[in-house]
Amino acid sequence: MKNQQTTQGVISIIALICLAAGWFNLFSPEINNLLSRKVFYILIGISFFLQAPMLSNKNFMYAMYGAAALCIIGALFPPEWKISGIKTLGVLGGIILSFSNRPSYRQ
Repeated sequence: MKNQQTTQGVISIIALICLAAGWFNLFSPEINNLLSRKVFYILIGISFFLQAPMLSNKNFMYAMYGAAALCIIGALFPPEWKISGIKTLGVLGGIILSFSNRPSYRQ
């Protein structure tokens, strides 16, 4: 479990580096687009897939698998296809699920 969390965290950080590289145009336009419009979403999808079994609520777990699938499948579609926008829905859904599953520390 701990190793899976570490792997998930490392993949998330690599995904953010890919996104930043694309935003700041660190490479050629083709590489920047590949990193920020494909690799980022695929890595985030993998990260959500690894996080899903760690969610306490089974409904959240299945929804996280769905968010992961949307990220990965959407990234594989050509960017000019409107359906490729499902990758953004996957990211938003995964983020919301991640935050809604956090334990509250109210006293």
